[in-house]
Amino acid sequence: MSEQSGTPAAPPASFGGADRSGSAMLVDQSGLGSRQARKGGVVSTVGPIFRAANGWVSRYFASLLVIMIVLAIALTGVQHGASLMGEQIKNALVLGAIYALVAIGYTMVYGIIELINFAHGDVFTASGFYAVFIASVLHLDSLATGSFGGLLLALAIVFPLSMLAAGITGVVIEFVAYRRLRDAPRLAPLITAIGVSFLIEGILLVFEGPDNVTTHQASWINGQAFAIGGVSIGYTDLFVVGMALLLMFALGTFVRRTRLGKAMRSTAQDRTAALLCGININRTISATFFIGSALAAAAAIIYSINYGVLKWNIGFHLGIIAFTAAVLGGIGNIVGAGVGGFLIGMIYVFGGSIFGGEWSESLIFAVLVLILTFRPVGLFGVEVTTRA
Repeated sequence: MSEQSGTPAAPPASFGGADRSGSAMLVDQSGLGSRQARKGGVVSTVGPIFRAANGWVSRYFASLLVIMIVLAIALTGVQHGASLMGEQIKNALVLGAIYALVAIGYTMVYGIIELINFAHGDVFTASGFYAVFIASVLHLDSLATGSFGGLLLALAIVFPLSMLAAGITGVVIEFVAYRRLRDAPRLAPLITAIGVSFLIEGILLVFEGPDNVTTHQASWINGQAFAIGGVSIGYTDLFVVGMALLLMFALGTFVRRTRLGKAMRSTAQDRTAALLCGININRTISATFFIGSALAAAAAIIYSINYGVLKWNIGFHLGIIAFTAAVLGGIGNIVGAGVGGFLIGMIYVFGGSIFGGEWSESLIFAVLVLILTFRPVGLFGVEVTTRA
């Protein structure tokens, strides 16, 4: 018989033989404490600084680019004198005008169907040879060099005919190569555009040969218009820049004021909604290719008059630089493409003046990398739904 007592029973032994306030623990808790968070790591220190710097550069990218160009101009003046600086500014404006006209063709097509038409540069080359052929058949060289009235008549003939031929070329390319791929994955039309570019280059190589072709149009416009501070401004320089600005303003007015221009803007904003509103999408896209190719023809004529030579692959080389100008200005923005063309002309000329001509193109593509890194939408870029 058990004996009752007032003394409580002893607690059961804990694991490990340790008594921890009456609770059994699987792990000995002695010496354990809360873990302190580490401070001052490399990522936590550098990360916010990098993000802040990236945001600052993205916000002020346009200002920084302009400052760098101004510094390059000033450095050229210090190193080589004011006369050479003025000559380089003139050369940059002339080259930038040509880049701007070609870049507008890129940005128009992308704004409508979001396609980078790499064949556009080769349409530029073909248009230059169209102009040479027209001038040869109609004997416009002698007409243009005979008198000022003959020059105006020759320009009035060669510009519309060459732009018409180039526009038809662009429409045919769109109809044959791009229309069936309009709803395909984006890689398919991109590869097709590269293929069309190589096809046009091959045709030009066969018919025109691998060497430079003299256009005989460099003698159409000559003579000095005036001089500023020792810098000679020729009539050719005024013609190139003036024609480029005239065509860009005319295109802007066309897009804003005409019925077809409004249809182009509507298609750029929302193709499905434009179709539901009764806009003929196929006709609008074809018109876009026609206008873009016609502007490339105008740029080719200006190039021929200014430089006097063409080559079978000059359009591919020039087109890549013009594409960079379109990206710089904001792909899909017409005004941005024009401004980007002139800025790329400045970078090309003054970069070569400071670092050497062999670095000119490297600097341009370095700018392209910086744009895509810090400001992918470009200087005047907007959201896709409002870019028109």
